[in-house]
Amino acid sequence: MDGPSAFGQLIPLLLIIAIMYFLLIRPQQKKLKQHQAMVAALRRGDQVITQGGIVGKVTKVREGNEIEVEIAPDVRVRVVRSTIQQVLNKTEPVGDDGKA
Repeated sequence: MDGPSAFGQLIPLLLIIAIMYFLLIRPQQKKLKQHQAMVAALRRGDQVITQGGIVGKVTKVREGNEIEVEIAPDVRVRVVRSTIQQVLNKTEPVGDDGKA
């Protein structure tokens, strides 16, 4: 009668895997999707914080995976988009009449 006892030993393992999925893996996937959406929505004028702790303003959104960030007056650095940790201030999109 190894069948029922072998299945009985497998149930706790399956429960642990299910709990790990809902407590760890799924929230990380949600957070990753939110970060990707935030990075894709970056615009000129947004104030951002990089993963290194540098605060700056986006001056140019480049092709590919780079943006240009002004960290001090007339000091601009190129930053990889994925290293943006947080957007502090979003700029309003420019309307058809040219006013923000």
